[in-house]
Amino acid sequence: MNIDTILFDMDGTLIDTNKLIHESFVHTFNHYGLAFTDEEILTFNGPPLIETFTNINPELAHNMIETYREHNIANHDAFVKVFPTVIETLERLKEENIKMAVVSAKMRPGVELGLEMTNIRQYFDTIVSVDDVTQPKPHPEPVLKAMHELGGQKESSLMIGDNSHDIESGNNAGVKTVGVKWSAKGEDFLKQFEPTYMIDEMHDLLKIVGV
Repeated sequence: MNIDTILFDMDGTLIDTNKLIHESFVHTFNHYGLAFTDEEILTFNGPPLIETFTNINPELAHNMIETYREHNIANHDAFVKVFPTVIETLERLKEENIKMAVVSAKMRPGVELGLEMTNIRQYFDTIVSVDDVTQPKPHPEPVLKAMHELGGQKESSLMIGDNSHDIESGNNAGVKTVGVKWSAKGEDFLKQFEPTYMIDEMHDLLKIVGV
């Protein structure tokens, strides 16, 4: 069966928010007198903020989220940009009537901001944010919810992302998965989670879909 449904992670997959995320964590940790290495901060990129900050300090977690989000939103436009060949690829997939969704561990306002600011919101038929599920990635719920909203089937769907949570969520949901080699955590890291495909740039997705 041909691919007719594609689910995309957003941060680090469609848009380059890696520097923004890093700086927002640094700002937050500095504010609360905490210190982490760049390598440690990189591991915080992916899971929902509530999970990360609760693991660091349960009592301050919600305050830390507010500090992080204030910095992230205030500095968003200065840092964020679309990865190479993303817009051309989304345009072609839309022309081929491929159903597309964003499946993110981010809160909905942040997802909407990123998509609107980079002018790619119009390509997506639905969004599943961390606000819309009970169990975030790597649980299959976000992928299954997006597929349900799009009317997609497991056999003809792809989940694409830059982090372990994206690949695991897709694998757990029983769909084919795509890892991106431009992941901040590196190609070798992603391969550990056994994505069905690995791509060098977003345009390579067209070869997988066959358009």
